[in-house]
Amino acid sequence: MSASIDQQRRKFLGAAALGLAAAPFAGLAFASASDKSATPAKLATATATATGGRSSFARMKRIRAGVLDVAYAEDGPADGTPVLLLHGWPYDIYSYVDVAPILAAAGYRVIVPYLRGYGDTRFVSADTPRNGQQAALAADGLALLDALKIDRAIVAGYDWGARTADIMAALWPERCKALVSVSGYLIGSQALNHDPLPPKAEQQWWYQFYFATERGAAGYARYTHDFARLIWQTASPQWAFDDATFARSAAALDNPDHVAITLHNYRWRLGLAEGEAQYDALEKQLAALPPIRVPAITLEGDANGAPHPEPAAYARRFTGKYEHRTIGGGIGHNLPQEAPQAFAQAVLDVARF
Repeated sequence: MSASIDQQRRKFLGAAALGLAAAPFAGLAFASASDKSATPAKLATATATATGGRSSFARMKRIRAGVLDVAYAEDGPADGTPVLLLHGWPYDIYSYVDVAPILAAAGYRVIVPYLRGYGDTRFVSADTPRNGQQAALAADGLALLDALKIDRAIVAGYDWGARTADIMAALWPERCKALVSVSGYLIGSQALNHDPLPPKAEQQWWYQFYFATERGAAGYARYTHDFARLIWQTASPQWAFDDATFARSAAALDNPDHVAITLHNYRWRLGLAEGEAQYDALEKQLAALPPIRVPAITLEGDANGAPHPEPAAYARRFTGKYEHRTIGGGIGHNLPQEAPQAFAQAVLDVARF
């Protein structure tokens, strides 16, 4: 990590407030714990509630998990089949605010954590590197399952969250009952990222090159919310989100480690920042692009404006029971928030594979 990033992180740490603001409780009627599938009537009822524009989760909690003190939302019965929902950049847990009650009503225990560098999740130690490499985020997911004493979970996500879910399913299949991944197989390596792309494809990654500069680091720190809004607009050009929806999620980017984690993530991809030695063995496995053997459904929005692979390019990476779905209607990059019914249905369906 560069000296400027580390100084920036320490400056933010000094000003950080460590308290968790508890979200208001929302009254939900849960299905019985033995009900692991959604009937059409039950799903319709849950969907009507979910798509009414929820503004909070049923419960907010926190737990020590590995190097993090993780803040997370929880919904559904405590003994239901666990579902771990992972958000992307620059978004937050509210991508799933309408998905969670659909799954909870079907009897699932829904866990939605703020990733490292987001919301009220904090590093336990000020000395822990603010590392955004892919293996570190996947290790966070595994540590959270361990802390919650969850043996196996359905893992699902989009953007950074999809990559994390992919890695968990590939490296620790015994811990993953099934997978839902937006934009499919997103596991990468520094070696692959050394190869140049055609100019049009490189242009889509403009922010990655911006973050590689000190000007970019200073710009993202100064204009974090403006930057996030631009990404939301370009990644989901047909999503008519309002100011309140954006502001609710943008608050998660005020985490004292958010800028450092973001910069390190994109610099690490290009080999411009070092990772931690403890993840070297995992990264070596990931560089070989391991297959995903657990049951999986991949999703893609028909109006995704962010860089993403074509489904045909990654289908062979899924060697278990597998299905791809393209979601129509102008759905962009933040698929679970833009199409919560379709995302929740994929989770319900993959559980029955």
